[in-house]
Amino acid sequence: MTKNTKTWFTSWFDTPFYHILYKERDETEAHAFMENLSEYLNIPEGGTILDLACGKGRHALYLNRIGYDVTGVDLSENSIKFAKAFENHRLKFVVHDMCTPYPKQFDAVFNLFTSFGYFEDDANNLKTIKAIKAELNEFGFGVIDFMNSEFVIENLVPEEVKTVDDIEFHLKRYVEDGYIIKDITFTVDDTLYHFQERVRAFTLADFELLFEQADVSLFDIFGDYKLRKFNAKTSERLVMIFK
Repeated sequence: MTKNTKTWFTSWFDTPFYHILYKERDETEAHAFMENLSEYLNIPEGGTILDLACGKGRHALYLNRIGYDVTGVDLSENSIKFAKAFENHRLKFVVHDMCTPYPKQFDAVFNLFTSFGYFEDDANNLKTIKAIKAELNEFGFGVIDFMNSEFVIENLVPEEVKTVDDIEFHLKRYVEDGYIIKDITFTVDDTLYHFQERVRAFTLADFELLFEQADVSLFDIFGDYKLRKFNAKTSERLVMIFK
């Protein structure tokens, strides 16, 4: 039996297998990034942050732990259901489409770890930037943490096998029609699964055009989670601060 799905961000993120494959992400690095960002942006203690495409809430939880009032939103109902178990009076999770403005304004809106560029309809990328603009208060800043597509493409590993929790994930990576694509196949209980991740290979120039169309200003650009200078050839990340 084969289970195959191509509308990936509404299905792959809702499976337990997504979280199994990526369970070994570096939490220490992620937490340091949250602290660096919040300090750089000078978010006041008790300030409000929207974690856009929050997944199961790992970053929202940490931001809340270090003193912020955090709202995490995601399209994945399963992820939000999981995250809701950790809610408190300064931490809430809501199922929400990031193309649409959330009905509240914040000191900062974080879109982290390449949670952008999934849409098949390009118009939704611009809608998301405009939504972030609407979600910021007078002094607020938006943050998009994206992969540095130029670096990723140059260093793409075409095929890889990763075994996590006794599941053998077969990964194939390639570039097609302006997307960086990862095919993921694995077998569990005699069922063959196939998922596909598709992310637009946006460059800094692409984002600059989106920001211009959304009438927002790009204030700063960093190339890693330590907020070091961005280099298109060598930086792994593209971290953009705007409002």
